[in-house]
Amino acid sequence: PPPPPPPPPSPPRHSDLRGFRPTPSEIANPTPEEEADTASRTQRALASLVSAKVSLDKPTGSAIAAAIDSATAHERTEFIRYTPNENAPGYNPNAAQRIIRMVPAQIDPMQPPKHQHKKAPRGPAEDFVPVLHAPPEKLSKEEREAWNIPACISNWKNTRGYTIPLDKRLAADGRGLRDDATINANFAVLSESLYVAERQAREEVRTRAAVQKRLVLSERERREEELRELA
Repeated sequence: PPPPPPPPPSPPRHSDLRGFRPTPSEIANPTPEEEADTASRTQRALASLVSAKVSLDKPTGSAIAAAIDSATAHERTEFIRYTPNENAPGYNPNAAQRIIRMVPAQIDPMQPPKHQHKKAPRGPAEDFVPVLHAPPEKLSKEEREAWNIPACISNWKNTRGYTIPLDKRLAADGRGLRDDATINANFAVLSESLYVAERQAREEVRTRAAVQKRLVLSERERREEELRELA
């Protein structure tokens, strides 16, 4: 059986707040062994903190390798003596032998590392659950027509300049699928008003033309009468 839970802490009492008389062993000075042990533990703790701070300021990785390479460059310097070929172009008979000093190439200590750390992708937390599908069924003509989705045709943009028939545009718009289309009764009133206004306008135009024609005839008769009197 599991162990019983610890008892809850007792509430503070007034007697706990009053002063007490310590025993001589509680106020006695530490022994030299305890002082040495405490001093060694303090020194180790301070040394660990200082070493952690110092290690952060020290260069790491390629910077250390470059610094070591630069410090030991003089030790790896080599002198090579060789005799040039007499038949080679640029041969100087005064220099029968030559001495070459081979020095390792200088490495920039501040150069970033050339390698890259690539993290491998983490595997799945658990196995994939297969998705089970029902066997495919052959659709009937009615079901195929019911699931037919027309292509998206915009009424605002036609960047390619396609000629789209009106029936295809209306089918894509979806306005032909609504069955609650109703015609407002005011359309009949508007049509009747337009017809009456057009008929009245035609009558006014006809009357104005007749009055203008009568004025022209009267003016012509008046001029003819004046010419007749002058003759």
